[in-house]
Amino acid sequence: MEFKKVLVPVVGSEADGEAMKLACRLAKKDKGKVWAVSVVAIKRVLPLDAEIDSEIRSAEDVLDSVESVAEEEDYEVETDVLQAREVGPAIVDEAVERGVDIILMGITYKRRFGQFNLGNVVPYVLKNSPCPVILYQQ
Repeated sequence: MEFKKVLVPVVGSEADGEAMKLACRLAKKDKGKVWAVSVVAIKRVLPLDAEIDSEIRSAEDVLDSVESVAEEEDYEVETDVLQAREVGPAIVDEAVERGVDIILMGITYKRRFGQFNLGNVVPYVLKNSPCPVILYQQ
C-alpha cells in the first residue's frame, strides 16, 4: 500500500508526536506528503468564522510542536488550523478535499466510568472516512 498523502489530525496530546513520526516514516518511503491539522470547534452561538484568539493560538502551538517533530525526522509537513462546528466531520471533509490515502490519528488511553472510551471524534472518523485510518495509541 502506498501512502502518498497522509493526514494527521492533532489535538495536543502526547500521542501526537509519535503519530507524526510514524506518518513521516510512512510517507518518506513513497516520497509522499504529510498534512497536520488542528481543528478548533466553534460553539453554535458564535459565527463559524469567529476569531477565538486563545484557541487558535493553542492550536498553532500544537502544530508548531508536531512540525518540530517532523523536522527531527528530516521531513517537511504542511500545517493548517481548521475552524468547524464539529471536529470529526471537519477531519473527514479535509481528507476528502485533499484526497488523502490514509488518516493517522494519535489517541490516548481514556477511561470513562471505568471503561475504555474513544470519545466522539475517533468513531466518527472511523465510520465516515473515505480512506483507511490508523490509530496510534500512546
